[in-house]
Amino acid sequence: MNCFLLPIGSYGEVYRADWNGTEVAVKKFLDQDFYGDALDEFRSEVRIMRRLRHPNIVLFMGAVTRPPNLSIVSEYLPRGSLYKILHRPGCQIDEKRRIKMAIDVAKGMNCLHTSVPTIVHRDLKSPNLLVDNNWNVKVCDFGLSRLKHSTFLSSKSTAGTPEWMAPEVLRNEQSNEKCDVYSFGVILWELATLRMPWGGMNPMQVVGAVGFQDRRLDIPKEIDPLVARIIWECWQKDPNLRPSFAQLTTALKTVQRLVSPSPETQSPPVPQEIWVNSSTP
Repeated sequence: MNCFLLPIGSYGEVYRADWNGTEVAVKKFLDQDFYGDALDEFRSEVRIMRRLRHPNIVLFMGAVTRPPNLSIVSEYLPRGSLYKILHRPGCQIDEKRRIKMAIDVAKGMNCLHTSVPTIVHRDLKSPNLLVDNNWNVKVCDFGLSRLKHSTFLSSKSTAGTPEWMAPEVLRNEQSNEKCDVYSFGVILWELATLRMPWGGMNPMQVVGAVGFQDRRLDIPKEIDPLVARIIWECWQKDPNLRPSFAQLTTALKTVQRLVSPSPETQSPPVPQEIWVNSSTP
């Protein structure tokens, strides 16, 4: 296997490699200190990843499950991360494509959340979303965050990225799959604004603002009000009031139909609001 080192990720070194004529990505963990229960959990996560097949989830292809070479092999996506694409200077991705990207993420996450058992990502962010040659977006690194030995608040590693984390996660409270919905709201904000979340603040300032002062990112007035409404639904303080990814997919498809509608079809009247969460009045 021929390998080429790519930019380092939150969990370890990532290599682009040739595996029997197929280009793959090999993620070798920086922390190889896995023993006993932690090693069993890693192997359990590998078994879960092996059975997942969805066009918006990065394809798992293999793993090394013995230290000191604990690694995961997956398909290689040439355009890199959504974060890199959105935040490069002069990004000119049109609105229709950005909505399609958001739908891709929602579909991939819905697959994780509706699997048995439910898979909670816990580290959903634009650097963990990869883009293929056809601009399809795929979720990666799901399940791996549970293998970290510490939370963000006690960790000094680069894995801590509070800009996308739900307030309950930042407070180190019990959390469920709805923490991923909050993170998706931040990604949707990124797609809508093409700005970095909480730019100009250091990580601990973000922890304080979101986790303990209940602050949220400002949504510019020029953002489509339908998209703004969906973002706010994702950021509900009570996790149980946040929508499911199935609801988010439906709402975003409605937005998609309202952007550049086909000229031969009469576009319907634009609704003033899209209620994403059925529990909301």
